[in-house]
Amino acid sequence: MFRLTRARRAAAALAAGAATAALALFTAPCAAAVPQPVVGGTTTTTAAYPFVMQITDASGNQFCGGTLVAARKVVTAAHCVVDESTDSVRVVGGRTYLNGTDGTVSKVSRIWVDPGYTDATSGDDVAVLTLSTSMPYTAAKYVSASDTGVYTAGATARVLGWGTTSESGGSSNQLRTATVPVMSDSSCRDSYGSDFVASDMVCAGYSSGGVDTCQGDSGGPLFIGGVLAGITSWGNGCAEAGYPGVYTRLTTFSGLVSAQVGT
Repeated sequence: MFRLTRARRAAAALAAGAATAALALFTAPCAAAVPQPVVGGTTTTTAAYPFVMQITDASGNQFCGGTLVAARKVVTAAHCVVDESTDSVRVVGGRTYLNGTDGTVSKVSRIWVDPGYTDATSGDDVAVLTLSTSMPYTAAKYVSASDTGVYTAGATARVLGWGTTSESGGSSNQLRTATVPVMSDSSCRDSYGSDFVASDMVCAGYSSGGVDTCQGDSGGPLFIGGVLAGITSWGNGCAEAGYPGVYTRLTTFSGLVSAQVGT
């Protein structure tokens, strides 16, 4: 089993033995890099979900997702940007297709990463990007610290992203979405043992597998009840039975995110 974050760059580094191979994996993740982009989902558009952002390198290669929570603020996963500089990252809004030229491209003026972050399986996997250019799109509402009830087992959650569509497949050129049930903490612990940190993480998926986020979906949203409640973080494989996707439990970090949004 592969225990990987769902950022496309992380998969490239693990799967490739050379820099040139890693660059190729930005657009074509290898079979060994197991997490996928909304496996088992359907295509959709940024018109339907205007707050879903692409996070790209300076050349426009998408490697993670994010969620617009204010005109110049995007919530994403810490593991997507912890090793990045403001010069190396761009955020693209309003672009349904990876090969499109429409929408709004912004540079990043500030990267905030939760100071407790070390790796995704240890928790604290949250970051906020401050954009140089305001995004002219509807921002998503996100949970407050008191909204812990949204994670009730069985609640329907929605995921979105441009990640790979199967464990051995390529990435999706078009934004995709799927719904998955929230899993109980005990079920998630049965799958991941001590790597599951209940205070920082929530699992969503089917025990039988088949629907999941995957490589390239990291940092993207987990919506519950129409509110941003999680961030795509990590998992064993993609859509595998017994291994649901693991998402950052945003209620735990809502106060920190709000502090960044307010600056």
